[in-house]
Amino acid sequence: MIKKDTWVQIKKVILKSEERAGNLPEETKKVPLIMWVKGFLLKEAELNDEVQIKTLTGRIESGTLIEVNPAYMHTYGKFMPEILRIDDIVKSTLFGDDHHE
Repeated sequence: MIKKDTWVQIKKVILKSEERAGNLPEETKKVPLIMWVKGFLLKEAELNDEVQIKTLTGRIESGTLIEVNPAYMHTYGKFMPEILRIDDIVKSTLFGDDHHE
């Protein structure tokens, strides 16, 4: 049993695939629009139960409980070696080729 006031993440279908706008790309229209929200559990529950949470901004949201103590994860994709050269390119453009720190 997951206790009340535990930090959790829920999942909620906002629009089913057939409800999505007609002007979306075909690949996008084929899948539902899903929202993931983190907040504090308002009542004891088990994973995959329908629950309500209170977000850090005070909103009450409902959805399927999918994770306990979720972490904030950020990714900007795979490493691209070209990015390493941006500093040199910018400094060279701004200050000339012989600029060094």
